Amino acid sequence: MEPDDSINVLGNPLAVCGTDPVTGFFRDGHCNTCAADQGSHTVCAVMTAEFLAFSKYVGNDLSTPRPEFRFAGLKPGDSWCLCASRFLQAHDEGCAPQVNLAATHQRALEIVSLEVLRTHAAT
Repeated sequence: MEPDDSINVLGNPLAVCGTDPVTGFFRDGHCNTCAADQGSHTVCAVMTAEFLAFSKYVGNDLSTPRPEFRFAGLKPGDSWCLCASRFLQAHDEGCAPQVNLAATHQRALEIVSLEVLRTHAAT
């Protein structure tokens, strides 16, 4: 299983999203994707307390540690490769986290427009 072309939404080489904790479908720190990644974990987002509460509310608890999966749980400020559809849902609900555009894979554009991503761009 090889990742798709590692290009970001700006047309440049994909930057690292996060290594502490290590994120990404391939757990390589990048928001790379492939056909097996049905959730399209392509949006590099900076976690906020508001988003983590929203994600837990809609059924994806990212903040509770899960040692059996070697997952310490996320906290505000952590960078994480989110499913593009979850990001869009959070945007629609008014609680989307900030986005690292340089580390967001171009395949995210199949689900979320660049305009929406730019409105949440981290500075």
